Amino acid sequence: MFWTHPVAQLSWSRHEPGWRAAVIKKLLLPTILALLIAGFWASAAFQVIAAGVAIFMFGMLMLEDGFKLFSGGFLERILAAATKTTSRALGFGMVATSLMQSSSLVSVITISFLSAGLITLGAGVAIIFGANIGTTTGAWLVAGLGLKVDISAYAMPMLALAIVLVFQSSKYLKGIGFVLAGMGFLFLGIHYMKTGFEDVQAGIDLTRFAMTGVAGLLVYTAVGAVATVVMQSSHATMVLTITALAAGQVTYENALALAIGSNIGTTITAMLGAVTANYQGRRLALAHLVFNLSTATVALILIRPLLASVNGIADATGIAPDDYTLKLALFHTLFNLMGVAIMMPLRHRLIAFLERTIPEPMPDVSKPLFLTDIVDEFPETLETALRNELRHLLENASETILHALNLHRHQLAATDDIAATVEASHAPFEIDVDAAYQQRVKVLHAAILEFTTRIGAIDLPAGTASRIHDLRDASSRVVSAVKAVKHMRRNVNRYTQVSHGTPTMVYNELRTEIARVIVALTELDKRDPATRSALWLDDERVQMHRDQTETIKVVEGLIRQGDLTPSEATSVLNDTAYAFSAMSNLLEAAKVIYAANTAAIAQVEDILSLDQEDAIELAREDADD
Repeated sequence: MFWTHPVAQLSWSRHEPGWRAAVIKKLLLPTILALLIAGFWASAAFQVIAAGVAIFMFGMLMLEDGFKLFSGGFLERILAAATKTTSRALGFGMVATSLMQSSSLVSVITISFLSAGLITLGAGVAIIFGANIGTTTGAWLVAGLGLKVDISAYAMPMLALAIVLVFQSSKYLKGIGFVLAGMGFLFLGIHYMKTGFEDVQAGIDLTRFAMTGVAGLLVYTAVGAVATVVMQSSHATMVLTITALAAGQVTYENALALAIGSNIGTTITAMLGAVTANYQGRRLALAHLVFNLSTATVALILIRPLLASVNGIADATGIAPDDYTLKLALFHTLFNLMGVAIMMPLRHRLIAFLERTIPEPMPDVSKPLFLTDIVDEFPETLETALRNELRHLLENASETILHALNLHRHQLAATDDIAATVEASHAPFEIDVDAAYQQRVKVLHAAILEFTTRIGAIDLPAGTASRIHDLRDASSRVVSAVKAVKHMRRNVNRYTQVSHGTPTMVYNELRTEIARVIVALTELDKRDPATRSALWLDDERVQMHRDQTETIKVVEGLIRQGDLTPSEATSVLNDTAYAFSAMSNLLEAAKVIYAANTAAIAQVEDILSLDQEDAIELAREDADD
């Protein structure tokens, strides 16, 4: 193997799409590491500041891990209630970000839920708006508490309690432990950053790098954005800025610009989170970028009126004229509130812009639509995404089945007499059923199996894991239904193109029964999920088993009467079994796919619903009567 110089590799890669981004990504990490090592070598105080930032960010990671453990339907129910109205979605974004102390995490959660189809784009945009307001609480906590109280004294007992809880078997106790540890490390990080800047103040005056006027605003806004991109946290940038401001190492004017820049930089996390999302997730990431860029631009233009407002509110609320850290927190809140006040009336125009800029792609029905990497983060999103993908599979399978039976879905949906429509549809379709199965059904089934296998390694709540197992089995049932109808196609074409008397009548009846089930499932899919109930399927299942019993009796009677030749009788009996197997599998799969989402409703339905043996027994009892 010949050795290739890195420069040659880079030169060759320029002809590939995205080579610049790849080069920047490769060079960014070694550059950051080199700068950190140089800083460690030059200043002991810098080591303390860097360690403080690292501890603070580690605390944020632990907070995120802690909140992710509080799952199993809880977050989904909160989101469902919180996104019914725009004001609720806005409030959810504020509260969630205030609790989690991470607008980036809230953004990624929202993109994940939107990609899975749990919330609408309008609700996602409102959550992002609220998250920008919620992120300002971190500045208030640091400026109002972190710099005025020795919070490191609180960090130690929190960490001690946290380590006990983290090793508990209960995931909720473990989650509380991670949250406590996260808060403890946040406090500890703030303490070290504050100490580091105080040490710097003794020997170095960083204010000599201060810049005034428009140039200072633009340069320090860019610095704040870059710092946030590097640390992947606007909270960390704000804490660093506030502690530097408190130590006199950055001027108030430059600190304001750093705060504006941090809002711009935080959009990068959302953009990165949207890389593996579907088109809806990318729309939301673009909305985040548009909102933060617009807010930052307006804040820079209106910096003077905003400062006047800050001074007026500070005087009215008793904030000291020289308490610049609290004034910075107030400024951060004001310009984010201003951004929401400006953008909320324009929300519908923003959504229209997003839909134009990132149009919904023409769906490739042969590929998964919902099973993206972004939905793996949360149990609620992965279950909903899997359920939606199964609906996609059922849609593809239903169309393949109807085409194999020489039937059109739109004709069946428009008719009041399915039997007459089926009887009139005798011309064979020019369709390769095997190719349709491979492209539209088998590929999706393989993706579902791969997805369920991958998430099987995740520690999921017992209920979620059980439902995912049922959904995987349901996908296999859908595939079995298609395979059963594939076996019927040859005889369907043979006996329905031209009339063969009794065999044609039987095959038209079988086609009618399958068509009736698929039409019923299509109507079920269109129902409001809040009112949809899988119990309705029990009547269909019982009716199907009655029809199966009656059909077999009729066929046996026709055989005895000599209306069917032995060859015809064999074909009819085999295809009758295939037809009812297909219908049974479709109904059993639909029962799982359209199961109630609410735990209480699901439990009641589970008690009341019939299993397959019960349905068969009930059909037999009715037949005996």
